[in-house]
Amino acid sequence: MISNKKSGLLNFDVNVKIKLAGLWTAVTFCYLYGDYFELYTPEKVESLISGDNVLGSPFSLFMASLILAIPPLMIALSLVLKPMINKWCNIVFGLFFTIMMVLIGIGSITPWYSFYVLYAAIEAVLTSIIVWQAIKWPRETTV
Repeated sequence: MISNKKSGLLNFDVNVKIKLAGLWTAVTFCYLYGDYFELYTPEKVESLISGDNVLGSPFSLFMASLILAIPPLMIALSLVLKPMINKWCNIVFGLFFTIMMVLIGIGSITPWYSFYVLYAAIEAVLTSIIVWQAIKWPRETTV
């Protein structure tokens, strides 16, 4: 617990597991909102109905589902995994999603997809913070 003398408010140290779970929660919401708002782009609904879209095959849909299952799973796993496994899962998946979102953001630069670029940038920042928090995972102090 740290006291801020100017405001008189207490600032509690937050456990790294809770920080990581919170960051993955924010990432998950950004993915959901980005994909939801994409439904409002021209001809998106028609392509979903006809099957003429990026996820137009069962395999593509399965792979997208597999990839997008990771962030919500990381919310729970960040709270329950042992520290070393937890650290490395957050580093690996955090790097993977950071790279993926940077590439998606670069590939989405069009007027109709400016919202997607915004979400991609936010998600890349959040997943970068996840990687940084995992790298800085506190060590036991010896007395």
